[in-house]
Amino acid sequence: MHDKFLTYFDETARQGSIRKAAAVLNMSSSSLNRKIISTENRLGVRFFDRHADGVELTAAGAVVLEHCRNTLMDYQRILGAVSDIRDMRTGHVDIATLDSVALTILPDALKQFNADYPEITYTIQTAQPDEVMQMVADGDADIGLSFSNDLHPSVRSQAEKSTPIGAIMEPGHPLAERDVIEPHDLGNYQMIRSYDAFAHRSIVNDVMTELGLSLPTQIFTNSLPLAKSMITGSNSVGLYSKIGFLREIETNSLRYLPVNSPILKELRIGVLISSRSSLPPVQHGLSRRLAKALRGLRLDS
Repeated sequence: MHDKFLTYFDETARQGSIRKAAAVLNMSSSSLNRKIISTENRLGVRFFDRHADGVELTAAGAVVLEHCRNTLMDYQRILGAVSDIRDMRTGHVDIATLDSVALTILPDALKQFNADYPEITYTIQTAQPDEVMQMVADGDADIGLSFSNDLHPSVRSQAEKSTPIGAIMEPGHPLAERDVIEPHDLGNYQMIRSYDAFAHRSIVNDVMTELGLSLPTQIFTNSLPLAKSMITGSNSVGLYSKIGFLREIETNSLRYLPVNSPILKELRIGVLISSRSSLPPVQHGLSRRLAKALRGLRLDS
């Protein structure tokens, strides 16, 4: 690879002698000298002044040496990272996630990852969207799975998926035969809503306030299983994305209808990681696995 000459150059500068450097490199001094001269001639610049006691860096050589050593260190870091990825055996990952993701894509993704790396351990917390974002920003979570439209400056999204919020109801509900729900239609039914309605900022609340509407909410809950149970067998309507209800929608036990709101239609869920530091190999590997799982979902149709 390209590091061969860099190694020759670095060792010659370190030893201050082509003969001594050649001995360290286990090659002949004439061969080492030819390689250095060949590169000097090709670039049109001398790296060393040669004298009876050895060699001394020229001004140009000193500049090249700094670049050379930085490049060699970067190369060693790359080799170390590749080795870590190849040999990933132990490690711990802190994950913050929406409960809807925890009930759908997260278990399968973790099972697949665990099959490859069985000694990795995890801490998984479910939280509201703004809490997930803040945990990643503060370094309390390595990976977050949450809405990604309004990113914290310390957070970036590794992958995103369009995930509009819509109305979840039973197939026999009076609204179920429509193709789309108008926001004012929701005022005629009891709502089942996520607990993020009480957060510092609620996307749904913002939309309804802008339209001058209020929602008659029967239950606020941070439990998605409870929300499913309360929607089932009632005329209540849930306001959620598809992601937590995929199985029920696929089996036609519940129906999803989009709500006619540009803001709710444009929502995205992302795999969130820190924008201030790179992930270690274990966390990076899992984030890529989660990104692939997220991209494979059909949430916007």
